Amino acid sequence: MRLSRAVRRVLPIVAAVLLAGCSSGAGPGTGSPAAGAPTAAVPAGLVPVTVAVPEGLDPGPFDTPRQALVPPGWSMSVFARVPEARLAAWAPDGSLLVSVPEEGRVVRLVPDGRGTATETPLLDGLNQPHGLTFAGSTLYVAQSNRVDAYPYAEGRAGTPVPVVTGLPDAKSPDLRGRYAHALKSVAVGPDGAVYVSVGSTGNISAGDLAAYPPRASILRVPPGGGPPEPFAVGVRNGTGLAVAPDGAVWTAVNNRDNIQYPFDRAYGQTSGSARGEVVESYVRDHPAEALARLTPGRNLGWPYCNPDPDVQPGVAGTAQVLTDVPFTRDVQTNPDGAALDCAVLPRVEQALGGHSAPLGLAFVDGGLPGEFARGALVGVHGSWNAEPPRAPEVSFFPWRDGGLGPQQTLVGGFQEADGSRWGRPVAAVAGPDGAVYVTDDDAGAVYRLAPPGR
Repeated sequence: MRLSRAVRRVLPIVAAVLLAGCSSGAGPGTGSPAAGAPTAAVPAGLVPVTVAVPEGLDPGPFDTPRQALVPPGWSMSVFARVPEARLAAWAPDGSLLVSVPEEGRVVRLVPDGRGTATETPLLDGLNQPHGLTFAGSTLYVAQSNRVDAYPYAEGRAGTPVPVVTGLPDAKSPDLRGRYAHALKSVAVGPDGAVYVSVGSTGNISAGDLAAYPPRASILRVPPGGGPPEPFAVGVRNGTGLAVAPDGAVWTAVNNRDNIQYPFDRAYGQTSGSARGEVVESYVRDHPAEALARLTPGRNLGWPYCNPDPDVQPGVAGTAQVLTDVPFTRDVQTNPDGAALDCAVLPRVEQALGGHSAPLGLAFVDGGLPGEFARGALVGVHGSWNAEPPRAPEVSFFPWRDGGLGPQQTLVGGFQEADGSRWGRPVAAVAGPDGAVYVTDDDAGAVYRLAPPGR
């Protein structure tokens, strides 16, 4: 479900009232609870820079100087203003395509050589277009109910060829308007298979897994076409979807909200057993948000098992380790383990802190300097249900031995100490010029994040 910008700006205030006293805990990879305003990762080694705003691109929030946290020597500027900008993909002609699902559009941004872009329409009248990817000169667009392939040439998209239709969304007769995660993402494997993320209907709607096509899953359309089949299941909302340098498919997952405390003991300041209670101090850090390498038939647990990064599960204040994360039974849906044996599930390779809300996922395979040359870029939207909220950022996970290393912040600073925000990244993609381009649906902007000399 997409909310208008005005409604989204009110939600943090409402959350602050409803969840007063709820704050974040451990920053990923820190090994201990983080102090102060929560972050998606501790931004070690970053320095503040003022975001450069070219003339004409300075309506709010850039009517006031804004500072971002970036690696030393890097710069950040506003490349274009695109209200409600979501996912992005570079076209073969060197233009950047950006989806605007709230307006049913895909726009084309052509760099003008001055650090900004000329915007032209590419597609409109679509049904919540979200995921974009290229395979050669073919553009794949994921709408809320279908995926189509467009021949792309000379800045134009030709007649679409359906890849898969009839995907569930709020207009599906059996759902009667009830669909919380209608936006789809798309990726194309090296063999030509098409992968599409299909989010869950709601928070813990277990019936999604028995539907056809299954929801809360990553579907695979075989090379050359055919009916979609589940490739991975138990994926509550795998908005982040991309193919790694070795051809493996990875997803970044938004996990469930308001998890009940699963252990038969007290937690923090509770008296007696807190099992089955929604304890705000537990909810704020659980469950972790998975960043996982998918294999055929992999199950990421939802809604029966939750990634649990606690070194001492169920102990308040324990350290968290967000690498090789095991699962804990969901006491609400799987109290005795009969629905799914969580112990047999492969551990999650990497994870982000609870309610980080990872959205766009893209891989870098050369083109960026030093430690950022190979790895994964993740747009972290930040939480809605913690006070102060878990901070938005662009995260980087280094590529190591066919997998990903721990999360680190590439760009932060979107959230003030009091929890207020001036931006919320959605996606980050490396450009042909050696810079990183970041979409922000809250600020209505696309940023150019440039290493030294770029």
